[in-house]
Amino acid sequence: MGEGETQEQKALTVNKWLIAVTVMLPTLIEIIDTSVVNVSLDHIRGSLSAGIDEATWTITSYLVSNAIIIPMTGWLGRVFGRKNYLMSSIAIFTASSLMCGMAWNLQSLVFFRVLQGIGGGALQPLSQAILLETFPRRQHGMAMAIFGVGIMFGPIIGPLLGGWITDNWSWHWIFFINVPIGIISIIMVYMFITDPSYVRQRGIRIDYWGILLLSVGLGSLQVVLDKGQRADWFASGYIVALAVTAGLSLVLLIINELFAEHPIINLRAFRDITFSSGNLVMFFAFFNLFGSIVLLPIFVQTMMGYNATLAGMVLGPGGLATLLAMPIAGRLVTKVNPKALLAFGIIIGAYATHMMSLFSLDADFFTILWPRAMLGLGMGFLFIPLTTMTMSNIRREEMSNATAIYNLLRNLGGSFGVAYVTTMLARGSQIHQALMISHLTPFDRNYQIALGRTSNAIGYFGAFGHALTGQAAAGTLYAELSRQASMLAYNGAFRQLSIFMIFILPLVFLMRKARHEAPAGMR
Repeated sequence: MGEGETQEQKALTVNKWLIAVTVMLPTLIEIIDTSVVNVSLDHIRGSLSAGIDEATWTITSYLVSNAIIIPMTGWLGRVFGRKNYLMSSIAIFTASSLMCGMAWNLQSLVFFRVLQGIGGGALQPLSQAILLETFPRRQHGMAMAIFGVGIMFGPIIGPLLGGWITDNWSWHWIFFINVPIGIISIIMVYMFITDPSYVRQRGIRIDYWGILLLSVGLGSLQVVLDKGQRADWFASGYIVALAVTAGLSLVLLIINELFAEHPIINLRAFRDITFSSGNLVMFFAFFNLFGSIVLLPIFVQTMMGYNATLAGMVLGPGGLATLLAMPIAGRLVTKVNPKALLAFGIIIGAYATHMMSLFSLDADFFTILWPRAMLGLGMGFLFIPLTTMTMSNIRREEMSNATAIYNLLRNLGGSFGVAYVTTMLARGSQIHQALMISHLTPFDRNYQIALGRTSNAIGYFGAFGHALTGQAAAGTLYAELSRQASMLAYNGAFRQLSIFMIFILPLVFLMRKARHEAPAGMR
């Protein structure tokens, strides 16, 4: 290692905590912005005179452009220089946030959300790469604990912050609040981030086919996942067309990237079995996490009658458990076998989701809260060793490419998880309802008994001037049957998430323990 690079590494080591704050600040606001719009959607729809299906494009457009940019991050960092690209991304995100808040109609808001996704997509993988390069390998666990706190904290605070700002100010301010933070972030990146000598490569030939196929493939896939359930999946012609387009484009992308001289995504990183296994584990871990945290608030609000505040209180302790577990896991990952920590996290996560599959309509607040807290604990112990081991054999020169792939698989896991559980919930309710309603006949003894009891109860209240007929009794029974069918659908969806989670446990044994940092001059 040359003298200049040694001095650079020393400077990075001295300022590593300052660098950590610098890269996590824009990453945190980007993660918050991914979920902050959800709770303000109804206000945005009313303000811009849009229908609910039209308004959801403000979410979909951001997710699509975000998904396209994430895997390009490593390549774009090599072309423009990572520091320049990071500053440009923050600037685009900040400027588009300002324009989102000033949007005059739905079309303009969707357009600026696309630009916001383009700016925000690079922030997570670049931040992770910079942290992993700044901290020596023996401290990668703590570096990923810092990164993980931001990753997990964002989805928790996003809906709460968005709801509070919308109720007390207006939906415009969920975007305006990004502007001062973005300006501060640009200044800090300019002052404290330095590109290593190996990052920027001049004379790189542009992979036009890779850019085109990646954009079309991931863009189509994200729309399919986000809109599929609402459009009844493959019963919709445009969903079928987008699915075929996504599949064909992604297959051609893989072929192109394997033979391109300067691929936009270096898929050769998957030759390392630890990296490949780690990405697969991350995909299904976030499949489980996002599936669970989407189902839980829907369950408590629609089935248990909770308001939005109580629903947030159910989710909150899980996030707190994750925030507490991550620093502990960051310290333990260098003291014990990280495989054991990872296996522990997976088992806890799978068991917590299994406990959710046992919910009933009689569940109290703490019965619902406890499994969510356990899931948060498991994710805290899963994320740190998983990331540390997955990146353990990646050279620093390839770190930006590797983190881009890793973040893409994480986000896709969450998108697939949400699409899967919402579909299973809708289909499961229909199936259970069809099976149960077959017993609602005059010839079924249990139905006759239940109908009689319901009629007697209705007759009792009818004495107070509310005379209801036997038809009303049947309607009351049918409403209860629908609730029970929905409850069984929730049970089934949680059970399947638990099974998916436990199935990834064998992949842990294919991964190698993280290596410590090689001494200076030996790489």
